[in-house]
Amino acid sequence: MRLLVAAHAAELGAFENDIPGFDRLLTGVGKLRAAYELTRALDAASYDEIVVVGTAGAVDDDLPAGIYEIDGAVQHDVKDLDGVLGQHFSLPTRVDVQPEGVTIATGDHFVDDAAAVAVIRGLGARLVDMESYAYAWVASQFGVPIRILKAVSDRAQDGATQLWDDVVAECSRQLRERLRADYGV
Repeated sequence: MRLLVAAHAAELGAFENDIPGFDRLLTGVGKLRAAYELTRALDAASYDEIVVVGTAGAVDDDLPAGIYEIDGAVQHDVKDLDGVLGQHFSLPTRVDVQPEGVTIATGDHFVDDAAAVAVIRGLGARLVDMESYAYAWVASQFGVPIRILKAVSDRAQDGATQLWDDVVAECSRQLRERLRADYGV
């Protein structure tokens, strides 16, 4: 059995409630809610794989719209004791997910300005979201393989919040098609 995970209900808008071979988990937005809900789910049941679907802002101007596999996650809203951005004093700097893909930066605020995008790019990320690092870290703690699929919803610039509301339904449709193609369901 696999666990299908999303943060926001709109990201699952194109998905049926029951998909053969998948349980479904809606965690809520942000790192703490993501970590808490995924931990509860993994503590209650055993899964062969976690499949995360959701949206992300592109912080790389050369990254076209589409769906991307995440290879690893970093945090853009933490600093270590020496003030080094992206470093946490007790968590790994990066959590690897797949051998190939795109790196995503996770933080607890919606990124929608050029200055923040420049800082995040400096961490080696090409996408930004609010949950992937937490999902990847929790999955690693439980030893469950995780796959994270992200649809580009915006460019993480001015107006991205309003744009997300307009494009999330199309992103969900694309993610549903990808799940169908990859898993035959």
